[in-house]
Amino acid sequence: MAIQSGQPAPQFTLESSEKKEVSLSDFKGKKVVLHFFPFAFTGTCTTQLCTMRDNFGYYDGLNAQIIAISVDSPHTLAKFKEEYGYNFLLLSDFNKTASPEYDAFYEVFSLGLKGVSKRAAFVIDEDQKIIYAEVLENAKELPDFNAIAEAVK
Repeated sequence: MAIQSGQPAPQFTLESSEKKEVSLSDFKGKKVVLHFFPFAFTGTCTTQLCTMRDNFGYYDGLNAQIIAISVDSPHTLAKFKEEYGYNFLLLSDFNKTASPEYDAFYEVFSLGLKGVSKRAAFVIDEDQKIIYAEVLENAKELPDFNAIAEAVK
């Protein structure tokens, strides 16, 4: 069952690239722009996160927290964050608890790899309700950044 606008956002607690636990509930009272991506250091994923980084200023003053999640380890995400200068949280869903809750999950991905996050974007409002949901079946496609920006406004 796909996640719909208006429903409560599934809660999660994950390890950050700084090896700290971060919960969605930490951001109650703020909007959250939540991105899922398959793997660090891959072409489309790097484009997705660099677009978020380069448009980060856009969210200033909108009381929004940006979070990106993949099944990579916290160590891999720390290296990814350092190499590309990402200025938002990267969280590890290594144990595959959050991605399936958001229907952003491939049972089997390319190369037969099992349990990989799909490329997806969600906007969660101050009351932790979903106000925008986009899950892409094709990992080569990027989320609609303009629609995300509109939802955050």
